[in-house]
Amino acid sequence: MLLIENIKLALSAIRVNKMRSFLTMLGIIIGISSVIAITSIGDSAKGAVSKEFEGFSSYVYLMINWQMTDGGINESDLFTTDDLEALKERFPEDIRYAVPTSSANSETKIGRLKAKLNISGVGANYNNFNTSINLLYGRFVNKTDVDGRRDSIIIDVEAARYLFNKENVVGETLPVTVLGENKDLTVVGVYEVKKSIFSQLNNSGSYTCYAPYSTLMHPGEGSSYIEIYANENKNQDEQAKAFANYMVKIKDKQPEFYTAESAQSQLSSINQVLGILSLAIGAIAAISLLVGGIGIMNIMLVSVTERTREIGIRKSLGARTNDILTQFLIEAMILSVIGGIIGTGLGIGIATIGMTVAGIDIVINPIVILMAVSFSACVGIFFGIFPARKAAKLDPIEALRFE
Repeated sequence: MLLIENIKLALSAIRVNKMRSFLTMLGIIIGISSVIAITSIGDSAKGAVSKEFEGFSSYVYLMINWQMTDGGINESDLFTTDDLEALKERFPEDIRYAVPTSSANSETKIGRLKAKLNISGVGANYNNFNTSINLLYGRFVNKTDVDGRRDSIIIDVEAARYLFNKENVVGETLPVTVLGENKDLTVVGVYEVKKSIFSQLNNSGSYTCYAPYSTLMHPGEGSSYIEIYANENKNQDEQAKAFANYMVKIKDKQPEFYTAESAQSQLSSINQVLGILSLAIGAIAAISLLVGGIGIMNIMLVSVTERTREIGIRKSLGARTNDILTQFLIEAMILSVIGGIIGTGLGIGIATIGMTVAGIDIVINPIVILMAVSFSACVGIFFGIFPARKAAKLDPIEALRFE
């Protein structure tokens, strides 16, 4: 009953001084809302990045370790078709897709319309592994295209609309320059990229297209990189290391001359950076909680002074020192908890609006909310102890004399 009475007294004191109570809670509100908004944005960013990597969960990049080349490499250091076949034979169950990297940048012109194309060389059925590609019309690169070095190309639907004013442009040709030679590439497929945060960041002004990797390379030409889609049911980092070690062995190079990196390791690095940033910024934002706590202590000291006569009357009527101490501690804690609840709602609102604008699914961690409100209550208790002790130690006779 005494606890309920103290809560009623605390709420009554807060209602009497609404503006002062709100200004007292403001530091807590700002601190809690900042921490929750930052952690929610960080968790949402992690979730969005993880979602983007779902289509590349088995992706491995095998390459030359440029730190060991002293700025130059021999032609024998490059990956050849024979090296690629040897790798596939050695790891038949682990390598689902592997091609040497190749690309070309070219300008194309249809009528009076010009466009820049970023052409990536791929192998047969690349779209089965890169799940961000959605084929709309025609087909993708197949084995016949690769083996015959056919002049085929798959273009973005945005490029089709711009250059031909329609989507289905299968059978049309695009004049491009590849390997220093002018060619007419036949459109065999039209695709669209599934919307993502990465696709929204692409402001290069060029359209990404795909062609057989053999079309973008001279016969017998080597490559310094190999793109691999490995066995998604196995540890990607271990597979990447095994691929690199085997290539070192068959090409008789010193250890670590070839290295490999998996999408999993890249995702871990990105999440680690995002986590550190969220923690650092959240810690800075949490400083305002300290300021808010000092504000509570200051106002509670003022409240003790204003209510000295009230304290004297309560003590003269039999209130114990612990009763007065509890009364003011509860009042400080309620101020903090109310500020924490308001700050929580504000923080969730800020994060929701920000992520909605960015087109990212919001992630709210209930544990963070529980910790934030609990921490705000602890702040109230911690900074309320001193004024509460001061009130509890007042001499009832001196308190009654106070005007």
